[in-house]
Amino acid sequence: MREFTKGLLLGATAIVGGAYQAVACTGISLTAADGSYVQARTIEWSRGELKSEYVIIPRNESLQSYTPTGLNGIKWRAKYGTVGMAVVEKEFIAEGINEKGLSAGLFFFPQYGSYVPYNSVNDNHTLADLQIVQWMLTTCATIDEVKRAVQDVAIIGLETSSVVHWRIGEPSGKQVVMEIVDGKVHFYDNDVGVLTNAPGFEWHLTNLNNYVNLHAGDAAAYKLGDVQLTPIGGSSAMLGLPGDFTPPSRFVRAAFFRNTAPQRATGLDTVLECFHLLNNFDVPIAIENPENKTLPSATQWTSAIDLTHRKIYYKTAYNSSIRCIDLQSIDFAKVQYQSHPLDVVQQESVENIDIK
Repeated sequence: MREFTKGLLLGATAIVGGAYQAVACTGISLTAADGSYVQARTIEWSRGELKSEYVIIPRNESLQSYTPTGLNGIKWRAKYGTVGMAVVEKEFIAEGINEKGLSAGLFFFPQYGSYVPYNSVNDNHTLADLQIVQWMLTTCATIDEVKRAVQDVAIIGLETSSVVHWRIGEPSGKQVVMEIVDGKVHFYDNDVGVLTNAPGFEWHLTNLNNYVNLHAGDAAAYKLGDVQLTPIGGSSAMLGLPGDFTPPSRFVRAAFFRNTAPQRATGLDTVLECFHLLNNFDVPIAIENPENKTLPSATQWTSAIDLTHRKIYYKTAYNSSIRCIDLQSIDFAKVQYQSHPLDVVQQESVENIDIK
């Protein structure tokens, strides 16, 4: 166990350490005409393969948090069955949903957050930031329950940098962002339906005001003195939308794409719309890390969760086919705690069409 713990903590440090420029997560949400609510996101990491897995946690499973000194943090039992997408280790769920429809995900948040200092005296109620999604989804059914529950735990990082904030949603369409600054937990209603990385969520909302001139469609022609100005090409009213991959620019771009997207009829239609929108946020590996020749894309996977119908959809950099896990097909009273790679084979492929 000691060697495993050491390896796990080294893996956590590799993600949350100084190379935070390599992280570029983007989240959006959409509601279908039939009321189905979907939260979708990308997850990026250009420094190496994330060892991404899907994890199934049954009801009544015994769970425990890591601390910087080992597997000795808070213990709890799963009240609700959960399915999540994990990175590095099965405990580190980055995005998931439970059988009640509560969904949560972590987004890297370097330099702007700060947890309470780790104190081994508090181990019995200490919770690692990379395990908060696992803990939320297995113990809470609503956002209000999460708000109450976080008051009873000491949230710490597994290494010195404070790097995570969270998106939490309910099937009703209610969504909040949770951030921890100077050890204090803050919740923000997320009416814009978007989340990226640092700076803080309120800063991103203020920054949107810099783009008040943007709107869907074409800009109107007008005269500048004696010169007639007319749009060149379509979508000219979006001229000035930032196109780089920094968190502020992705937040702005995602906000406008999300809030100008057509409303689709069903949950599945909305899931597919989310994948189309998030294609715009795939980060080429050479943009993030020109020296890495092994990964096909810095965007290692993209997911969309239908909270209404309790379904997780995902695709990866190695396989663009969309796959689905239906929570309603899982008996969480009998299923075993398990995890499986998102890709059985990590190799891009093309299927030939046989013409006869």
